[in-house]
Amino acid sequence: MIIVDKAIEKRVADCGPIRIALIGAGFSARHIASHIINSFPAIQLAVIVNRTLEHAASALETAGVAHYKTIHEPEQLSSAIGDRHYCVTSDPAVAFACPEIEAVIEATGDVAYGADIALQAIAAGKHIVAANCEVDATVGPLLKRLADDRGVIFTNTDGDEPGVATNLARHVRTMGLEVVGAGNLKGFYDPYRTPATQAAFARQHFNQKPEMVTSFVDGTKLSMELAVTANSLGFGVRVRGMHGVRCDDVRECLAHFPAGSFIPGEGIVDFLVGAAPSTGAFVIAHTEQPMTRDYLKYLKMGEGPFYVFYTPFHLPQLEIPITVCRAVLLHDAAVTPVGRPYADAVTIAKKDLKAGETLDGIGGYCAFAELENFETAMHAGLLPMGVSVDCRLKRDVTKDTPITYADVELPPGRQIDRLRQDMIRTFFQ
Repeated sequence: MIIVDKAIEKRVADCGPIRIALIGAGFSARHIASHIINSFPAIQLAVIVNRTLEHAASALETAGVAHYKTIHEPEQLSSAIGDRHYCVTSDPAVAFACPEIEAVIEATGDVAYGADIALQAIAAGKHIVAANCEVDATVGPLLKRLADDRGVIFTNTDGDEPGVATNLARHVRTMGLEVVGAGNLKGFYDPYRTPATQAAFARQHFNQKPEMVTSFVDGTKLSMELAVTANSLGFGVRVRGMHGVRCDDVRECLAHFPAGSFIPGEGIVDFLVGAAPSTGAFVIAHTEQPMTRDYLKYLKMGEGPFYVFYTPFHLPQLEIPITVCRAVLLHDAAVTPVGRPYADAVTIAKKDLKAGETLDGIGGYCAFAELENFETAMHAGLLPMGVSVDCRLKRDVTKDTPITYADVELPPGRQIDRLRQDMIRTFFQ
């Protein structure tokens, strides 16, 4: 299964490092930049692109880079790459028009801007590594189709939960077992958390944005990550919001799911709360083959016919360079939609909302996300969390109620809304 290391060695020996652009300079992007610059010589981080140029420069400085160039033209970037100089720019078109750039890591965390970056990168013939599950959960299947048409890779990342789960599922399937479930391990879950409740924690942990930290605990990030996983494996959910089983250890989780949760020939995503090791991802495998079951029992995997496999860590910033190498060298996506969308992260009122209020989006005060089967959500007109920001309510919505398209006025002229419509037309009409 591990072949990318040899491909990396050959690439560096034959052609030198892979040249990439990084879009974004926030919490995640800074850690990605530092790891590549200081620990991953097989990749040359040629340029950091950020709408606020000072933040791009700060990301390089934080990584220990004292000298860098501010550029405005693709030719400047080409010259800098040859001289092994680092660059910053506020214009992503500079990176996309540079022929030496082979791949783009998009790490903005912003749905609308991230989707636009992905479209531009694909159109320019660059592989796109989306360290942005919010974009992937919202329009990933359409972006994957466009990337296929252009002959490039659109992929989410190794190391984040969707990549951990998908890699593990691929491994288990390759062993000859059927994968019937996959999911995340959560240490804490409370859908009613807000930026106010999470502000102190955010300050104490890398001074992150309170909204981001809120999305980690209110189920929004979880739902979007598992939408990405579901779309990569062709899975759905058994119930809206999933079961969210509470147990002490991931190895015991099968005893806590409701009977009939896992069915041969089907696949679902779900999550565990409080289960050791409290991080990483798991898959549920199935086999009825008698000799295989005897062997798995002997190897302490349980009685069967269902079995728990898990990875006890997730290290996105450390593993994202591997995703780049898989895309460029092997034309392999770590985690990417298999076709149509299978699941959707839909918007649920976090409190009683009044007509005239404007939704504040991911990790805000107004709403959290729950995962629903895509076609169910589509036919019910449920509002995707990824497009919810700045939507204005036309009527009151009570706490814990799904918000629908009929409940809101969309801001005019948004590209993300057109992309959602294009995705539905592409796969369902």
